[in-house]
Amino acid sequence: MLQALLAGALAGYAIAVPVGAIAILIIDAGMRRGFRHAAAAGAGAASADLLYASLAVLAGTAVAALLAPVQAWLRIAAVVALLVIGARGLRGSLRAAGAAPTQPPGSVRVTYLRFLGLTILNPATIVYFSALILGLATVGGGAADGVAFVAGAFLASLSWQTLLAVIGAFGHRRLPARAQEAFGVVGNLTIIVMAVGIAISLARATA
Repeated sequence: MLQALLAGALAGYAIAVPVGAIAILIIDAGMRRGFRHAAAAGAGAASADLLYASLAVLAGTAVAALLAPVQAWLRIAAVVALLVIGARGLRGSLRAAGAAPTQPPGSVRVTYLRFLGLTILNPATIVYFSALILGLATVGGGAADGVAFVAGAFLASLSWQTLLAVIGAFGHRRLPARAQEAFGVVGNLTIIVMAVGIAISLARATA
């Protein structure tokens, strides 16, 4: 059971740690709205990883086999989603430049649900989902081992996302408004660049 828990933790960190669009958005949420919203964003992202871990335990490689034929379409959808997210965020950051800081509308619950959906659709989450299936090689056949694997993946992801929320909230309290706005601009530009990179790699793969 302990081995399954550690395998799940490794898989969870494999998904959560690589810096991507979700990490940037969590830090940005912390800088603009404080720890509560950033922590809710991180919990939403970790909940999506919990969903993928559960699917890995329940269905294993069957899920991967079902996803394989539609990976190209998933990447196309991800490119569109990331471009929309990045463009909207960039527009908001540019509009906020030079203006007095304001609290964006929306509740903590809305933030949680937004990041849950974003992480489920995030291409990086889909790609790193394979790490969960690989991790299952060390999990026994019992239900307790499966639960331990899922718990390890979720707790690892949640701990990392919470750390990002703390980093963002630290900037919210200490960095001047101009620095926070600059991070928002750079962060959303990075998301757009990621989308372009995915599109280029997809075009090369299909050429």
